Amino acid sequence: MRVRFSRRALLLASLSSTVLTSGAALAQEAANARDDEIVVTAQKREENLQDVPISIQALGTRKLDQLNVANFQDFSKLLPSVSFQSSQPGVTTVYMRGVASGGDGNHSGSLPSVGVYLDEQPVTTIGGTLDVHVYDIARIESLAGPQGTLYGASSQAGTIRIITNKPSTAGFEGRIDGELNSVKHGGMGGRLEGMINTPISDMAAARFVGWYQKDAGYIDNVPGTRTFCGTPTRDENDDIDGCIRNGVSVNNAGFVKKNFNDAEIYGGRAALKVDLDDNWTVTPTVLYQKQKSHGTFAQDPKVGDLQTQRFYPDMRTDKFIQAALTVEGKIGNFDLTYAGAYLDRKAYQINDYTDYAEAYDQIYEAQGGLANYFYLQDNAGNTIDPRQFIIGTDHFRKMSQELRIASPQDERFRVVAGLFYQRQSNQIHQDYQIPGLADALSVNGHPGTLWLTEQKRIDKDYAAFGEASFDITPTVTLTGGGRYYKYDNSLVGFFGFGRNPAGDPPNAPFNGAGSSQTGVAGCYTTTGELFRNNPGGTLLPAAVPGGPCTNLADFVGGKLVPKRTKDTGFTHRLNLTWKPSEDVLTYATWSRGFRPGGINRRATIAPYAADFLTNYELGIKTTLADGMVRLNAAIYMQDWKRFQFSFLGLNSFTEIHNGPNARIKGIEADVNIRPTDGLTISAAASYTDAKTRNNLCAIDDPTYQCTADPDNSIAADKGTRLPVTPKFNGNATVRYQFPLGPGEMHLQSVIAHRSSATPDIRVDVADDLGRIKGSTTVDFALGFDWNNYSFELFLQNAFDERAELSRFSNCGQCNDRVQILVNTPQTIGARLGAKF
Repeated sequence: MRVRFSRRALLLASLSSTVLTSGAALAQEAANARDDEIVVTAQKREENLQDVPISIQALGTRKLDQLNVANFQDFSKLLPSVSFQSSQPGVTTVYMRGVASGGDGNHSGSLPSVGVYLDEQPVTTIGGTLDVHVYDIARIESLAGPQGTLYGASSQAGTIRIITNKPSTAGFEGRIDGELNSVKHGGMGGRLEGMINTPISDMAAARFVGWYQKDAGYIDNVPGTRTFCGTPTRDENDDIDGCIRNGVSVNNAGFVKKNFNDAEIYGGRAALKVDLDDNWTVTPTVLYQKQKSHGTFAQDPKVGDLQTQRFYPDMRTDKFIQAALTVEGKIGNFDLTYAGAYLDRKAYQINDYTDYAEAYDQIYEAQGGLANYFYLQDNAGNTIDPRQFIIGTDHFRKMSQELRIASPQDERFRVVAGLFYQRQSNQIHQDYQIPGLADALSVNGHPGTLWLTEQKRIDKDYAAFGEASFDITPTVTLTGGGRYYKYDNSLVGFFGFGRNPAGDPPNAPFNGAGSSQTGVAGCYTTTGELFRNNPGGTLLPAAVPGGPCTNLADFVGGKLVPKRTKDTGFTHRLNLTWKPSEDVLTYATWSRGFRPGGINRRATIAPYAADFLTNYELGIKTTLADGMVRLNAAIYMQDWKRFQFSFLGLNSFTEIHNGPNARIKGIEADVNIRPTDGLTISAAASYTDAKTRNNLCAIDDPTYQCTADPDNSIAADKGTRLPVTPKFNGNATVRYQFPLGPGEMHLQSVIAHRSSATPDIRVDVADDLGRIKGSTTVDFALGFDWNNYSFELFLQNAFDERAELSRFSNCGQCNDRVQILVNTPQTIGARLGAKF
């Protein structure tokens, strides 16, 4: 144990010393030659990274291949400004620069604060970042700070752009790569990837990319039992005051399995590029990917390392297809670009919800537990197993269109301007099932369903944007930009319990939970009254197919319309750049980003308003020692006003409120050094200090004193750190390559370190869940390239660090059974590649 610690400490010391001599922003691209450039399009133009006055981090094709990057989790650990929350593949919420309040990512939650683009098209989705497989990618650009001028609503805290390699008429080429790996404490995995680029004529070419990946499982579902309340105990007045746990007892023998959290990903991408003439190019693309995963990816510390206990099957299928079209051309000497896309994403999942039954059985133990407080019975009136499982589907659609024009880049005054529109919708289905639940106690028309959500969400955005730059002198440039926006968001449908037509409590309860207010009881009747106030009335038909009726809507003019919230506004960016020499650039930026407001899923809770982030930033970019050293730095302060805050409220139902204000201060740093031919050292780090500036109240209070309501309390004191983001996050890569025989050999090591973080902004909840522990991981690789072939042996997570990625519970009252998402254990493997 002592040896393991000393190795890690030495590597961490090396990282720290390297980073502290650097500065901030990031361009982790190890060049083959000292005069290599990294070209990015962050400002909607092609520019050298070192000439872009933005804190931008770029990972090019060579770097992505060298570091074996295949997905979001792989590249996010190389971007110190990026953090995330996740529960399983495909359910990940991305944050940048500490702009995180926690609890986001629900299908009816806040829109993301970080935009994700695939080429020119936004692929930002509600409820989880689109995890596009990374292969044959030109570069990944990470733009830190508000990008609300050129990128819009969901780029409040930053933007991540995945830029694919385009078809080329230069000649036929292809490549194929394969990998086999073995996970310690787990199974075997691997992947197969390939690409072909083929010219069709002098004016057209096509590019095809395909991949298949099998991720080995490493979490064991081990044997366990749960015993629920049975016989009630009574006090001297014969009132129930507790229970004897002699009720339903269950085990998970039918679901016990080693390494049960495996995943399978496959898909492909096709692109056609046609040069209509010397000035106009059309590029249609199609992307398809499907991911299937089983089990859960979190361990239960009450059970053991890499172990959990699940009592129903867990699985998820996530598939999406995107068709996109980019048209580029010239009108005079102005560049015109059209980018349009249609994305269709379908997710289906089943999740064990036994934790909910276990938690509520304990909560209501003084009332005799679920067996004596709820009405979980079959058609014969017998008490049944109270465990639940959830069947959920999301059908997400997104259509986006952008038209922009840019003046010549070499002019003293230059401008980019455009129009943007997008419409995204999500068809939401959540079915909470208790097998055997009586028909009369279930949601009407859904036997066995205790709770049902059938809702449709639509988010529409419109924008006109522009940015102009003027060279005041040959070395000083002033840039100003703005974006006028309009959003129009709506939500309609049903949520809640059923309503027994013959209900007459307590003899005939309304539903399995005994609720007389939620669900069908809150649906609209033909008179506009709610059913609980007009029990003899006629229910209006369901606005969303599959629901029994509608309780989330507005009754207007005799009919139901979706609940809506809409607003308009303006965001800005002002930048002053000074370039005293070809190798040094400094800049100062004042920018603002926003995130639209929206509708709460619970009809009784008011809509939440937009929140805004104002950024003040100073940065420097340098290229030193004849290109052998690239050193960038940025320091910033951000004010986050009335931030949106999501949490699981009553019935473990997501609520979104506007919280207090927060201030975030930070530094970003990176350095890339080539001290000698063949040796490259790169390092990057960020320090983030993010705290609230007012109290966070349990019940909304615009004064932040949390005293206006006697039931109110302080959920987080002024000065509480924002969750998820660690104070320090950094990584370093050392790569040495040298000629050997007929080819070239390389040795490589990567170290990544992050400090601890809190999982939730609410202090009591964070204490229950425990801190997300800091971690340090180390990877090694040894490889050989010759002619058009490559071979590599690798060891990832070499010291088998159990890095905690997030902590959560499965319901709002389930904090007694914490789930910890951890990284993949030590993995050893081999890769073989060929180009032709």
